[in-house]
Amino acid sequence: MTSMIDMVFQLIAFFTVLINFSQDEQNDRVRLPESELARPAESPLESPITLHLISDNSIELGGVPTTIDGIGVLLNVELQLLKTKGKTAADANIIIRADRNMSGGRVQDLIKKCQEMGFEKFALRVKELGA
Repeated sequence: MTSMIDMVFQLIAFFTVLINFSQDEQNDRVRLPESELARPAESPLESPITLHLISDNSIELGGVPTTIDGIGVLLNVELQLLKTKGKTAADANIIIRADRNMSGGRVQDLIKKCQEMGFEKFALRVKELGA
């Protein structure tokens, strides 16, 4: 019985290491807009940085809430991480998950702030209509 329990714990530890518990692409406070044109990405994005634009006008990056004016501090941390990998802001992909009630102007303001920091690639997340 002891060896069986030991094996179970080893399997749990093994799968815990393999499973990605990252919540970067998930946020219950963001209800994505629906679109008929939505389609899955053809391949995974290189160096993704996911920004959640929440209906209360706050932004979350890695679970840390901030504002559009304060996002620069968090993006600087991401830039430092990119530099350690030999990459620049131009190599990263900014993924914006904006709530369906968010105005387009707020999304544009966020993109402009990111562009000021050197980011060039953006992807907007929407929900496939009927999904």
